Amino acid sequence: MKIISTIVGCVLFVLFFSFALKNAQVVDLHVFLNYEIRGPLVLMLLGFFVAGASLGVLALTPTVFRHRREASKQKTTIAALQTVGVPSNVQPQPDSVSAQ
Repeated sequence: MKIISTIVGCVLFVLFFSFALKNAQVVDLHVFLNYEIRGPLVLMLLGFFVAGASLGVLALTPTVFRHRREASKQKTTIAALQTVGVPSNVQPQPDSVSAQ
């Protein structure tokens, strides 16, 4: 499996490198207040890709922390229930039946 991932990584590197060589033209990016950024197309694409990935990670951060907090609360609850020692020979009863 390690060999396959290495081969796939090398193939992707060669593809991206050839893409970079083919797209070396200088492009103009016009932004606010008549400001202009000039640079190679590949660097512009890479910059916007990195910016988009970073914004995606930042957008998911609160959700990830919330899920981690809920998981730790559930682990604590499970540990507390396991220490109580619920008898295993007691049959579960429906809610409509009261224990006597």
